[in-house]
This record gives sequence, C-alpha cells and structure tokens, in this order.
Amino acid sequence: MGYRTQNLSEVSLPDFKIFETKEFLKQLGKLPLNESAFLRNKLNGYIYPHLRIEPFYGKNIKKLRGYSPDTWRYRIGSFRVFYIADRKEHIVFILTIDARRNAYKK
Repeated sequence: MGYRTQNLSEVSLPDFKIFETKEFLKQLGKLPLNESAFLRNKLNGYIYPHLRIEPFYGKNIKKLRGYSPDTWRYRIGSFRVFYIADRKEHIVFILTIDARRNAYKK
C-alpha cells in the first residue's frame, strides 16, 4: 500500500481577514476625494486580496524595525499603509495610512 505525500502547494491555509481600524478610516477620510478614491480602488482591487493570502512578503511590503508588535508597511505610490498581522488568528489589522512625506516623521 502506497502513501501519498502532500506538497506545500496542495495544503490550503485559511486566508487572513482584513480589519480596518477607526484610525485608518479617519486618516483615509481626511484625504482629498480623488486620492481616497484612488487608494480605495487599489486597496480593494489588489492590496487586500494580496494581504489575505500573504501579508508578510511582496515587493511593496516591508517589515518595520523597532516596533512591537511586529508592524509592516505596504507602499502604494506616494502613500504608506501600516498594519499588523496576527498569524494565530489570521487577521490583518490595517492601522493607518499616510503620505510618504509624513509617514516616518517622529
């Protein structure tokens, strides 16, 4: 009797859920309508589907140093979306969004 082994590509892991915080929604609401519409289209059409599958790796994703819990940023043109991802619960918490020029000011 033979045994079948599974490849990692055959193993189906649950997708991450996306949760937008009040702070994120507040910051998005402060942006001009044309920018917020552009960002909402990018978020819903490309970024959230990517984060649901793989929130830790991608060409526009970077882990930030010196943050606890681990915090990530997603680059969208001149904007940055900051988030944390809970591996155990499979939830991505979208913390805030900001223009690049303001995103890293202390």
